[in-house]
Amino acid sequence: MNRTLIVALGLVLAGFSAPVLAQGNGFIRGEVGQSDVDFRVDGGRASDEDTTWGVRGGYWFNPNFAVEGFYNQVYSTSIYDGFDSYTIKLHGVGLGVVGKKNFGGDHQGFFIGGRAGIARGVATVDVDGDVEEAEASSAKPYFGVNAGYDFNERFGLSLNYDRMRADGDGVDVKVNVVSLGAELRF
Repeated sequence: MNRTLIVALGLVLAGFSAPVLAQGNGFIRGEVGQSDVDFRVDGGRASDEDTTWGVRGGYWFNPNFAVEGFYNQVYSTSIYDGFDSYTIKLHGVGLGVVGKKNFGGDHQGFFIGGRAGIARGVATVDVDGDVEEAEASSAKPYFGVNAGYDFNERFGLSLNYDRMRADGDGVDVKVNVVSLGAELRF
C-alpha cells in the first residue's frame, strides 16, 4: 500500500508544473444514489441498502486526467433493541486519480471515465447519544466507473458505479454505490 501512496503522490506533484496548471480546471462534484452494503462480522453476514451522498473536489490537469479528494456517507441506520437505541453510520474519505474520455470536444458531449485511489472507511456507532468511532476503519483501494454528458466546459452530469472496502476488529465491509453526479468546473 505504501508504494501505491508514493506513486499517487508522485503523480500529483509531477502535475503541479506551471504549464500544466495553466490549462487545467478545478472542480467540485455532488453525488447522490443508492448503496448496497455487505457486512461480515466474526463469521456472520448481513447486507442492507441505503441512500448515499458524497462531495468530491479536485483539479483537472487536462481534459483527460484529474486528482480528487472526497467524502461519502454510504450508510446510516437506527436500531432499537428494547433497551438501547443504536445509530450506525458508515462514511469514507479518500484521495485518488480520475480519467475521462469525451466523445465531443474537451469537456463537451458524451463521456466515459474511471477513478481509483485510496479510501479510509470509518464506522461511527451512537449508543443512546454516546458516539464512539469504531476501530473497523482502514485504508483500502477504491475504484469506480462512470458515463455521462458534459453540457459545456463548466458543467456535466454522470451515472457512477463505485466500490469501496473497510475492515478491522473482525469486521469486513464491502460497499457498492450507484449514484448520479453533477460536476461544476471553474
